Amino acid sequence: MSCIFCKILNNEAEASFVYRGDSVSAFMDLSPVNRGHVLVIPNEHQKQFTDLSSNVVGEMFMVAQKILRAIQESDIKCEGANIFLSDGEVAGQEVMHSHLHIAPRFLNDGHRMGFSHSNSEHSGRDQLNEAAKLIAKKI
Repeated sequence: MSCIFCKILNNEAEASFVYRGDSVSAFMDLSPVNRGHVLVIPNEHQKQFTDLSSNVVGEMFMVAQKILRAIQESDIKCEGANIFLSDGEVAGQEVMHSHLHIAPRFLNDGHRMGFSHSNSEHSGRDQLNEAAKLIAKKI
């Protein structure tokens, strides 16, 4: 398998683990936004977030919460955090094994997270209601 995260889980590549569980593991990001940047991944290879079982999704977020609390209680500078998941290459996913980022943040850290702008042609109440209906009927 060519997935670097699977290689890490199979001890075929190095990683600095902070957590290993039955369904989820977490290790330090090799290209951290800031010190303490951790990735939480499912132990089973799944490319997309929607491919994950609800139990694994829940476990990923529970583990992320514990890790963020540990970061906040450690000597790592952390005044806030970004917790995010990029789903698909077009959304910025670089490793095609679903993963959740925990990136500690602090004032003037030099990073900006978020969207660059909103699309006003989709922000009218009629457009929002129509999009809500399309989504809701598939839930």
